[in-house]
Formats: sequence, structure tokens, C-alpha cells
Amino acid sequence: MIGRRRVLEVLGVAVAGFSLRGPGWASNLPPTPRQTAGPFYPMAFPSDVDNDLVLVTGHNSPAKGTVTRVSGRLLDPAGRAIAGARVEIWQCDVNGRYHYVDDDRTDRPIDENFQGYGQTVTDDAGAYRFRTIRPVPYPGRTPHIHFAVSGSGLQRFTTQMYVAGEPLNQRDGVLMGVRDPAGRARLIVPLRPAPEIEANTLAGTFDIVLG
Repeated sequence: MIGRRRVLEVLGVAVAGFSLRGPGWASNLPPTPRQTAGPFYPMAFPSDVDNDLVLVTGHNSPAKGTVTRVSGRLLDPAGRAIAGARVEIWQCDVNGRYHYVDDDRTDRPIDENFQGYGQTVTDDAGAYRFRTIRPVPYPGRTPHIHFAVSGSGLQRFTTQMYVAGEPLNQRDGVLMGVRDPAGRARLIVPLRPAPEIEANTLAGTFDIVLG
């Protein structure tokens, strides 16, 4: 009887420990690594700053490049949605040129039909979505999209999203500056064909966890 009672006591402690620690541990999401905003954050903003960077208001032609839908959720470490936050993205156009920055390059033209910068607000589920182009490389960098998150009670957070399978990823100093392989992997997103959304379109999911 004593042996059985002791076994039950030990099991009770173990179950209690699991109930106190288990759910909290399971919901601890690893944070998205912070990355530099880089030198190409816009110095001024266009009149059109919505979440569709492919179509610019007042222009008859879409941006050049492969249309890409990027969506995801903004979460806290416990997995709770962060609603009402502003999510910004900016990236170079198909010619490797950033818009609304101090850039006197003349070797490649700017695609005037690409918005270059966009923003949106997360919904009640913490979700955001953008319609943009597949990022392309430019000298010294692998393809990437810059992200910034801000809002009431939030410290401004910047990071970058990369494309899975890009050969330049392994040589990109900013990406490889994330020393933890698991953290680095959280910045790399597979892009899949998504004809169910739009013809000739790619799609990827980039969830952002604020630590």
C-alpha cells in the first residue's frame, strides 16, 4: 500500500508540473530575428501607399516582375494575435532600384509602375497581406523584402524576408549575420505557384513573432 501511495504521489507531482508548465511552454513561439532597416527606407512617401505594390494609382500598366502575394500573422510569444499594428514593406524593383531614396545610379532605369513601398494594418486575427513582386538581387544582396512593424505599445521592429532556394542566401552578410540557424530559417520563406489566387502568381507566408 505504501509503495502504491508513493507512486501516486510522484505521478501527481509530475501531472501538476506538466499542467503548470506544459501549455505555457508549448505556446512559447521563438521570436523573429531583428534585422537592419538598411539605407533604403524611403526618404519621402508616394501618395499611394496601400498594400498593392504592383498597381500604382493613376498608372495604366502594372509593375514588371512576377506578382507575389506575401501574407502572414503578427503574433506575440504566446501565440496571441497583435491586431491594429502597422506593417510596412519596401523593396527594390525588378531592375534592382529602390524608390524614394537618394539614388543617382544611371546604369538601370527605375520601374515607375512599381510602388516600391506599401503599408497595411493587421486585422483582428493579426493577419496582414501584400501584393508585390518577387524580390530580386542587387549588387551585394540576395533577394529580400524589408519589413517594419509599429503600433500603440509596440517598439518599432524591423526585419527582412528572404526567398527559399536562392543561391545568394549563403553569401548574404545580413542574412548570415543571424548566427542561429533556426533563427535564420525563420526569415526564409518558400514561394509557391498560386494560380488559385491569381494567374502567374507566387505566394508565401511570413509570420512575425515579436519577442
